[in-house]
Order: sequence, then C-alpha cells, then structure tokens
Amino acid sequence: MKLVTLTDPLSEAAEAYRNLRTNLHFAMLEAPLRTLLVVAPDPSNSASLVLANLAVTLAQIGRRVIAVDADFHTPALHLAFDVPHTPGLADWLSEPTVGSQPELRPTKLADLRLLTSGSRPAIPADLISSDRMTQAIARLSEMADLVLFNAPPLSLYSDAAILASRLDGVLLVVEAGKTRRDSAQKARDTLNRARARVLGVVMLGQS
Repeated sequence: MKLVTLTDPLSEAAEAYRNLRTNLHFAMLEAPLRTLLVVAPDPSNSASLVLANLAVTLAQIGRRVIAVDADFHTPALHLAFDVPHTPGLADWLSEPTVGSQPELRPTKLADLRLLTSGSRPAIPADLISSDRMTQAIARLSEMADLVLFNAPPLSLYSDAAILASRLDGVLLVVEAGKTRRDSAQKARDTLNRARARVLGVVMLGQS
C-alpha cells in the first residue's frame, strides 16, 4: 500500500488526493463534517489506500486528523503506516470506560495520528453497534478536526452500514475495471437505507 502523498508528492496520484481534499473542504462548507467513513463495496485495500493518503494531505495543511481502522476483519492501516497492530480500537472499547485515552500512534506528520483496529472482537458488528462505540466516536471527534474511519466492505459485513449511520459523511471507493456496476449500486442502496450522507464516489484507476 503506497502513501504516494508522502513518497511522491509531485505525482498525478498525489495531486488527485489533494483535489479530493479540496472537494471535502467544499462539503464542509455545506454541513458540518467531523467524522468520515471511507469504504469500498467489495474486498480490497482500496478504501484503506484512499483513507491513508487523504489523511496525509489533510495533515499536510495543518488539519488535526485521526485515522481509525474500524475494520476488525482485514485491518490494513497499521501496515500503511508501519505501526504495531495492538493495542487499538477494540482494546480501548473493552476498557471499563471510553473516557480513558485511546492508544493513538504518531506518524511522520505531527497532525496525523492513527488508532489501529487492535485485538479482533468475537462479533465485530456487536462492537460497532454498541453504545460504547457511539461514545468513542464522540470522544475522538473532540480530539481532532476530522476523524477518518476505515471499515470492511459493504458487500460482506454489516459493520460499515452501521458505522455510516453514525458518522457525518461517507466516501465510497470503487476501482476502475474491478468494481462491478451492480456491486457499486448495491453499496449505494445500502448506504441510502442507513440514511448515510454519501459525499461522493472515489474512483481508483487500474494500476
């Protein structure tokens, strides 16, 4: 998983992420946006890739960002930033109170911190649905200008739809030549049923 926004900031790909950052800024002018879900219809690392690079571009202009890996099935953000996997979100939520400080890991950017998924819960959807998760979202929102959440694919698990209903906005990530049109449409339908605020669709080109 390449963080082109760090390794190749003058590339077309890095500029595309900066354009995405600009579009998010316009969305923030229309309605408050403190929490954002980045998710894909089908299994891939595409959502994690977009989230990680978007987080970098936001931090590069001084926005305080927390990237949260809420994919308890196939977490990937710890690999992108080369940090330990545990403890993380699930471990924090298992504590007696989420009023305690989460284990936020620093990155190469002072304004970007990472909360990994941590130990895998027995039933991830139950943890995502819990009141404790709602409290955690509120707590994290107090600690940053924008909190970006990664989640498992919409086609396989209910986790993402549950999370989408609790956050301020959603970016749907599709891959050119890989994501089927019907799969993308089903994902949009799922998000609509969750009454999620879908800000747009991010299309990744074929590598």
